[in-house]
Amino acid sequence: MDSKPTMSTSNVPLPKKPAGLKYFAIKLIEQRVLVLMSVPFLAWLFIFKYMPLWGWTIAFQDYKPAKHFSDQKWVGFDHFQFLFQDERFIRVLRNTLAMSGINLILGFVTAITLALLLNEVRKVAFKRIVQTVSYLPHFISWVVAASIIQTTLSPDGIINQLLLWLGFVEKGEEILFLGIPEYFWGIFGAGSVWKDVGWNTIVYLAAMTMIDPAQYEAAEMDGAGRIKRMWYVTLPGIKPVIIVLLIMNIGYLLESGFEPQYLLGNGMNVDFSENLDIFVLKYGIAQGNYSLSIAAGMFKTIISFILLFAANNLAKRMGESRLF
Repeated sequence: MDSKPTMSTSNVPLPKKPAGLKYFAIKLIEQRVLVLMSVPFLAWLFIFKYMPLWGWTIAFQDYKPAKHFSDQKWVGFDHFQFLFQDERFIRVLRNTLAMSGINLILGFVTAITLALLLNEVRKVAFKRIVQTVSYLPHFISWVVAASIIQTTLSPDGIINQLLLWLGFVEKGEEILFLGIPEYFWGIFGAGSVWKDVGWNTIVYLAAMTMIDPAQYEAAEMDGAGRIKRMWYVTLPGIKPVIIVLLIMNIGYLLESGFEPQYLLGNGMNVDFSENLDIFVLKYGIAQGNYSLSIAAGMFKTIISFILLFAANNLAKRMGESRLF
């Protein structure tokens, strides 16, 4: 039987992939439905996030609302110089970084710990009850949450009553927690954890469902107990999610919040409760000094942008997961 000659597939030239604008146009046509679906979001992003950036020019002016834009007096970096020479701004910057750092550390540690513990619960009913109870505070507004915290920490609140019962304080010497400035950061951190720890566990619990069960079985066969399985299987399995969320949260280090500080702050703890957002409201917008408020907001945005890219680049250099 005669054998027919065969052609080597290695010599067959592969079709060339379109390059440049032609390839982009082909992909655009193929995915036109997705592109059309994203148009409203892109329009919203451009109108409400990018167009207002022209307002940053106010930071370089002695802005007066009654005057036309072309009639404004340009002062250069005077407002930025005033910010960095103002003791109040240095103080609120310290408070912002401290509260953001506390919130970042406590938020990550408590959320990951709770997620690990919930992942080990075998009774579904009990697990659902714990999840529901821990999720509920997230859906309470900070107005209600601050009222609960104030009532709990008041001289006749449950904390002081417990201290009285245990004998740590005497009757008539109850602690005014929100009146002691040094206590504010701890109160803010504890309140933030109570309100958001359950909600923050959702991402980690979802990531844990993607871990191959065979890894747990292999670890159990090797004699690993629950603690070792959490340490050597679960934590490495959700490590990429932890790194990505950490990078995103580092970008928000100057976003320590507004509502809890505004609602829980008072004249006695003002030196530790005021942050950048309250500074902008109190010394900028409330006093009609819009240029100063824009300068402070612009500083916060630029620093957040730098922190985000620095954290992402550091993760890239260490070979970890990153945003881009």
